[in-house]
Amino acid sequence: MSAHTPPAVLPGVSDKGFFVAVGVVSAAALSLLAYLLLLRTGDRDAGRLAFMPMVNAAFNATSATLIVLGYVSIKRKRREAHKRFMIAAFAASTLFLVGYLVYHSVHGETTYPGSGPIRTFYRTMLASHVILSAVALPLTLVAFFFAFRGSLAKHRKVVKFALPIWLYVSVTGVAIYAMLRAAGAVQ
Repeated sequence: MSAHTPPAVLPGVSDKGFFVAVGVVSAAALSLLAYLLLLRTGDRDAGRLAFMPMVNAAFNATSATLIVLGYVSIKRKRREAHKRFMIAAFAASTLFLVGYLVYHSVHGETTYPGSGPIRTFYRTMLASHVILSAVALPLTLVAFFFAFRGSLAKHRKVVKFALPIWLYVSVTGVAIYAMLRAAGAVQ
């Protein structure tokens, strides 16, 4: 093993088996999200969880910050710091997802009350955020899989797509919250 190759953490897991698991997890997460936002209306009583949109925005901001710190660390060849920042970013994103699902299971969909060009801008950003978040989850899981398995060449190939998408989703999550907050749609 060279000095640049980390020990394989998941040596017995096949690529195919892992990709099937990622597909199942991603499909389950998307199905639950679609159910909560499109089919289940919620009770619209956000009072019980009125604090959650701000908490979720903080998780997204934390994730974005940690992603950037992880990127800077790997560019400086600080592999251990990179690993820790990226695991922490994934934890923050996971906490965001759990908080988001909990909030929307009670509240239902939040609609933007503005109109005109700002509403069009909001909807465009929201659409790109939602679509890319569906891509970010499996890409991020695959990137972690290759990193933990010690397949760094494959990890680098996936990260070229995963990192900018994950960062965009985290940053736009904060922007969406800020726009909803400014328009009075969330507290």
